[in-house]
Amino acid sequence: MLERYHRELLNFLTRQVSDRDTAADLAQESFVRVLSAQSAGQAVLDMRALLYHTARNLVIDQHRRNEVRRHDNLDAIPEDQHPCAPQHLQPEEALASQQVIGAYVATIEALPARCREAFVLNVFDELSHAQIARHMGISVSMVEKHVVRGMVACKLCERRLREPLGRPPEAQA
Repeated sequence: MLERYHRELLNFLTRQVSDRDTAADLAQESFVRVLSAQSAGQAVLDMRALLYHTARNLVIDQHRRNEVRRHDNLDAIPEDQHPCAPQHLQPEEALASQQVIGAYVATIEALPARCREAFVLNVFDELSHAQIARHMGISVSMVEKHVVRGMVACKLCERRLREPLGRPPEAQA
């Protein structure tokens, strides 16, 4: 078995890890595990497939260990040089996003019930005006009015969110 698959498996692993010595270690470990399973009485129907499956799992394990080591080394980096999380994961940014979403939800919830229903069906469920009219039993014209009213309310909400804190809108000009 070793002579039959060794070179093929070694070449495969070398392409995976880009290091011939590491690939040789992984190939050896793959053979050890497969032979151990076989000697323990486990039926091995396709030796080559089991070798490759074992080798792939070992590559994944090695990659995970390397990632853990890379993160463990962050302790050696001065605190002011630590890599930051992406902007959208920063606590301030997450809070601001939650507040914006909350403002839009409150605006939509403040719409009259039929207006809110038509607006939500159009914007979030992506139904056409005709589909909404049939669903709600109203005219297409009324659906259009409801959707426009919802859009206007959201646009006003957006303007309020952009206003600098503590300044009335007329003082911004």
